Amino acid sequence: MQKEILVFVDNIAIYKNFIQNLPYNPALVSRAKKLRKAGVMSEVVFWRHVRNKSFLGIDFDRQRIIGNYIVDFYIKALGVVIEIDGSSHNEREVYDEKREDFLKSLGLKVYRISEPRVMHDLENTMNGLKNYVISEFS
Repeated sequence: MQKEILVFVDNIAIYKNFIQNLPYNPALVSRAKKLRKAGVMSEVVFWRHVRNKSFLGIDFDRQRIIGNYIVDFYIKALGVVIEIDGSSHNEREVYDEKREDFLKSLGLKVYRISEPRVMHDLENTMNGLKNYVISEFS
């Protein structure tokens, strides 16, 4: 089976890694909407740089429900969850580890970014994400 090219980045083909039939808990819909409206500043800053396919021509979802979890961002075509780790993740290492293990068990990849990097070093943060996409999907 031939892989489908999603986009070219720096003349490098990026191949799709779509994960089908992800579990979905509809009971979390209102919570996901509230999280989107709450607008955690680091997530808003990141979203401004990735929405409407403005980052590498790739489509991102925000506050996506996967199973019994709501992830910060999701790249459906690549099967990548992006988590921005801020103060809400303090003292929650066991929960985060369990959550990440679940996501990986579905075949998803998890890319973590610290909140301070988004807020104070966005250019390098986005370059890091670009390099990750190239290294994992080319």
